[in-house]
Amino acid sequence: MLTTAEIKVTIDGRSLTLEDVVRVARHRRKVTIDDGSMEAMKRTRDYVEKLLRERKVVYGLTTGFGKFSDTYISAEDARALQLNLIRSHACGIGRPFPEETVRAILLLRINALALGYSGIRPEVVLLMTEMLNRGVTPVVPEQGSLGASGDLAPLSHLALVLLGEGEAFYQGERLPGGEAMARAGLTPIALEAKEGLALINGTQVMTAVGVLACWDAKRLSDWADNAAALTAEALYGVRDAFDDATHAIRPHRGQRQSAARIRKLTAGSKLMTAQGERRVQDAYSLRCAPQVHGASRDAVAYVEEKLEIEINSATDNPLIFADEDRVISGGNFHGQPIALAMDHLAIGAAELANIAERRLERLVNPHLNEQLPPFLTENGGVESGFMIAQYAAAAVVSENKSLAHPASVDSIPSSGNQEDHVSMGTIGARKARQIVDNAYHVLAIELLCGAQAADFRNPALLGEGTGWLYRSVRERVPFVDRDRALSGDFRVIAEWMKATDSLDDLFELLKF
Repeated sequence: MLTTAEIKVTIDGRSLTLEDVVRVARHRRKVTIDDGSMEAMKRTRDYVEKLLRERKVVYGLTTGFGKFSDTYISAEDARALQLNLIRSHACGIGRPFPEETVRAILLLRINALALGYSGIRPEVVLLMTEMLNRGVTPVVPEQGSLGASGDLAPLSHLALVLLGEGEAFYQGERLPGGEAMARAGLTPIALEAKEGLALINGTQVMTAVGVLACWDAKRLSDWADNAAALTAEALYGVRDAFDDATHAIRPHRGQRQSAARIRKLTAGSKLMTAQGERRVQDAYSLRCAPQVHGASRDAVAYVEEKLEIEINSATDNPLIFADEDRVISGGNFHGQPIALAMDHLAIGAAELANIAERRLERLVNPHLNEQLPPFLTENGGVESGFMIAQYAAAAVVSENKSLAHPASVDSIPSSGNQEDHVSMGTIGARKARQIVDNAYHVLAIELLCGAQAADFRNPALLGEGTGWLYRSVRERVPFVDRDRALSGDFRVIAEWMKATDSLDDLFELLKF
């Protein structure tokens, strides 16, 4: 019987999910190509060969690229054209993408080609599949893409390894591409007409970065509700603000979800208060948590919808409709749908961190924290407790505000002004990813402050869900009874929050 790890993800160009991408990228699930996709690619390639024999003038087959689209290329020069295309476009800058990101890029490119509109030989796509399955991961620099005509520079670095050039990671080593392929038992391939363009003209880099960031942001939304619930209890929060009567008459889906989660998390709490018991209403960072978190939840849902469309789309140019005897030069490579989505994701994640930092400020501030010890330390003055933890969160939140400036509103003409509007979608995706990572650390600090405050209140008084949160934090990080370096604690909690199974027990406990 096959184990879960041995079950392959089948690629057909139409049914890939975000979860599939995560399984392949992070958990190294292997992939296989659907027979129907193999037939579709072969049929389209046969049509390309027919066009070449007939010497038809078709962009990318018998012409140059970009501004050179009116330059005819003979059949004799076709191979040289493809090789020169990959080499000349490999202009990436900066540090390499993480291996998981490149695995996602490779998977998405395979899936797009499997639709059968790109004119590439099936054997090229099979080689890409074997690279993925055997762990040959091209070294792809993060910077250098304008997001139209797709992710040309980074995808060229990926394609170089297919040719035995460039660099790749293999079994923990960074190697010349040809050596990595040889160690994996793979033979590089020579590209034929159209194939270089088919490999690099698309949105798979921005989309791959976006998929992983969006996946993490979905979990981040849950953690924001968790942290808010624990903080609310530590500050004797007014439970009425989370009553569904309020949220039902402003029925944004995300808002109602967040309010319901906080109600469940705090059920049974002896620390939450009724309206008027200690005060009539809380500060916005507590009272409005469902409205703020919910808006971010809805943003993430929108982004997920756009990504699922994009990962199952043909995004290169020209596209070949063999059954209709047509080749269409269009603009499916333009990254604007993903660029806008990534900017939306960045803003949504940044807001989860913004409001979390305001809550944790209330926990440590002696003027706001309902008689908790100043900065959550028993020996204030001699010790600083969580004073600088709030500084760190504030610094990251401020950085997020700069990163959240939209990338998609910018454009710089390229290729002799032929490509005169570009998306900057890959920049947007990279910024969104960084913001999501930063937000995890801010929420980790809030959870640590919430747990520290719970120790001063009495953890036995917590609700069922918040009690689980408190115990889970304490299993990993002890009470801060005297000053110590806290950055390691932040990292431990942030990594736990990101772990695949981190919320399983809580979901089971509260039946989310």
